[in-house]
Amino acid sequence: MHFEILVEDISGKTALDIIVPKIIGNQHTFNVHSYKGIGRIPQGLKSTSDPKKRILLDQLPRLIQGYGKTFAGYHSDYSAVLIIICDLDDRCLSNFRRELLELVDKCNPSPATQFCIAIEEGEAWYLGDLAAVKAAYPSAKDAILNSYMSDSICGTWEKLADAVFLGGSQNLSKLGGQAIGKEKSIWAKRISPYMDADKNQSPSFCYFRTKLRYLSGQ
Repeated sequence: MHFEILVEDISGKTALDIIVPKIIGNQHTFNVHSYKGIGRIPQGLKSTSDPKKRILLDQLPRLIQGYGKTFAGYHSDYSAVLIIICDLDDRCLSNFRRELLELVDKCNPSPATQFCIAIEEGEAWYLGDLAAVKAAYPSAKDAILNSYMSDSICGTWEKLADAVFLGGSQNLSKLGGQAIGKEKSIWAKRISPYMDADKNQSPSFCYFRTKLRYLSGQ
């Protein structure tokens, strides 16, 4: 099985490049493609934003149709699936998932596609494995980590920052968006190597893990 995985930022790619082999092993192949934000699903099937801006949902109709054509050209004994990973943020999960699935249904040809939604943000997957966070950041604040409820809507990256970043999320926020993005990439590089895919407590991570294993025949 081959997986094409789309994720909304570079920190997500950094983490997935490390995590995915832990889930599917080395007998399957994958590529992770990062974008520069999530954006929103465009009306109809026509993306109106500049593709060079690489905003994931804005470009999704074009991307799905493109992968549909690509996958249709593969030999019958070569299976491939498109995995799209998005943060839920403040959206309604059921409405968001319905919109995504309706988009795939409208595309022709459409590839085999799975959506995995991190609730609330990708940092929820790190916080689903507190042992990994502590291994990467031995001085992380236990009281803050232990107060987190898996996949809760609580300002997830801020919660992680409060536990591991000097001065917490308030100090990191003062440094601006680029600094936040850079710090998220650092978290990905430091925490992901310690993550145990079988012990993660995040329901949205477990959904992602289970889907990959099912699709790869494990």
